[in-house]
Amino acid sequence: MADQTYDYDVLVIGAGPGGYVAAIRAAQLGLKTACAESRETLGGTCLNVGCIPSKAMLHASEYFDAAANGTMASMGIDVTPKLNLPKMHEQRLDAVGGLTKGIEFLFKKNKVDWKKGRASFVDAHTLKVGDETVTARNVIIATGSSVTPLPGVEVDNDQQVVVDSTGALELAKVPRTMVVIGGGVIGLELGSVWRRLGAEVTVVEFLDQLLPGMDMEIRKEAAKIFKKQGMELKLSTKVTGCTVKGKKATLTVEPAAGGEAETMQADCVLVSIGRRPNTDGLGLENIGLELNQRGQIETDHDFRTKVEGVWAVGDVIPGPMLAHKAEDEGIACAENIAGHTGIVNHDVIPGVVYTWPEIAGVGLTEDEAKTKTSGAVKVGKFPMMANSRAKTNHEPDGFVKIISEADSDRVLGVWCIAVPAGTMIAEAALAMEFGATSEDIAYTCHAHPTHSEAMKEAAMAVQGKPIHM
Repeated sequence: MADQTYDYDVLVIGAGPGGYVAAIRAAQLGLKTACAESRETLGGTCLNVGCIPSKAMLHASEYFDAAANGTMASMGIDVTPKLNLPKMHEQRLDAVGGLTKGIEFLFKKNKVDWKKGRASFVDAHTLKVGDETVTARNVIIATGSSVTPLPGVEVDNDQQVVVDSTGALELAKVPRTMVVIGGGVIGLELGSVWRRLGAEVTVVEFLDQLLPGMDMEIRKEAAKIFKKQGMELKLSTKVTGCTVKGKKATLTVEPAAGGEAETMQADCVLVSIGRRPNTDGLGLENIGLELNQRGQIETDHDFRTKVEGVWAVGDVIPGPMLAHKAEDEGIACAENIAGHTGIVNHDVIPGVVYTWPEIAGVGLTEDEAKTKTSGAVKVGKFPMMANSRAKTNHEPDGFVKIISEADSDRVLGVWCIAVPAGTMIAEAALAMEFGATSEDIAYTCHAHPTHSEAMKEAAMAVQGKPIHM
């Protein structure tokens, strides 16, 4: 039970991956816990309009694409697919519905009170949630992030012409032409969905390569693969304006470095230039909590803010805006509140792009590793086309790349493009968590034939001794 002075030991603001996990963990540790969430369903952006529904559409569209583009035919399966888009949306909503109800069940099972409504601070231990006033000894801010708007481009998801990531999941028909503004993870994933289903997709990216933050070789290889799949890429290009007339959008674009403007027309424009922390309306000014220059809440290693009893996790604090990073922080934060030792190793947070093939990485890029070690690194690479399982599955694109410190051989970063790269990267993250060397991975027996053998071969290549190359 909470002590006599407070209604709860812990009140979590937000029921996304960081918030709902923090609430469950706090309750498991014997703390009286509530979670404030203004959506009608739990799970936050990730579960309702982000990671989960986009994967449902990506997976379904992969099947359609394999049937339509001849991959199945090359394996002796002759089919002519017919798209049933309402049914595809139905299975997406079914997946989301099942998982959000699952979190509701977990809240009941663990005795977490769901307070429905927006929460804002009256003081550090008192919050208004809807019409109710609630007190708590500890408050965890886990309010997540929302789409960053682009000046001059107005999003209206209801019209289905200029949309954000939420609107791009709900399109009632396949647009003939689609322009994706932003060559990051979300734009490439959702652009891939609609390209597979028949749209002509152009990606406009301000930087000179796709996928900022990833290893440069991976970024260049990814661009080749997307082009091969039929995406048009306009790199080093900025969007300066957008007008909508009827069901058509006209974009004005120009070179990022400055130059002559041109116009582009599209049936649908997806704005995906990034996300920004959700802090508006929280009443942070009432507790004297200021944001950093990027609009984030700063915390210490234990996820404490500078205000006693107020903690923060996930997209509202610095670091990659990833659901699994938020989850780990939510668990660690709850454990710290309960007097345990909750730790997140921010040097080992994997990232995945769920395109086909998938793109994944963990740790340092080659450029970052060289900076950190004054250039003393060794790199091993192995192409998927030399991997027997990828070969039999008609999945030749991509490679695995392992970067290790030259002297100690400790693995600093692993990057890969492969159909199951998101699953393969878990091995790399675990190895790095244990301080593995490339030799440790090379001498670990990997089952044959599997895609994961490419990880072993890339590790052998660090010492210049791969077998199948």
